[in-house]
Amino acid sequence: MDVKDYIRTIPDYPKPGILFRDVTTLLSDARGFRKAVDALVQLHVGDAIDLVAGIEARGFILGGAVAHQLGKGFIPVRKKGKLPSETISQEYELEYGTDKVEIHKDAVFDGARVLLVDDLIATGGTAEAAVKLIGRAGGNVLGASFVIELPDLGGRSRLEAYDIEVLSLCSFEGD
Repeated sequence: MDVKDYIRTIPDYPKPGILFRDVTTLLSDARGFRKAVDALVQLHVGDAIDLVAGIEARGFILGGAVAHQLGKGFIPVRKKGKLPSETISQEYELEYGTDKVEIHKDAVFDGARVLLVDDLIATGGTAEAAVKLIGRAGGNVLGASFVIELPDLGGRSRLEAYDIEVLSLCSFEGD
């Protein structure tokens, strides 16, 4: 069965005209969740990765499982104000304003080779902010993997501009 078969589409969320690709139906299905994590892991078996970073919140679930399977440490990339120790932050653009993501200042060691994981890449703004943040901390994002890609929104090219390999398990055209 295709991973895409486990993903629910919710029309007009969060606003009219948007088709929201809901990965929670994948996560709640034991077979689908295992299939997705195993597929993400297989994309990177043998890669020279030191750490896996996951973007809040679904990226924590997927990235944590991938890190565990690869035997690597995990970096949570969180929204501003959620981490308890000293942090560094990176601002990024939203449709109406800006937001920030943060990591602990000591989360990445100098020269660390990092794999970035999240559930979905659309415009790539949050993923690009995570890449910049990890770079500022001394790491190097070598690859970024997603369950879902919305290719028409250009996120892949934003990350590829940083010479990052971008992989996804499925895509939804026209979103």
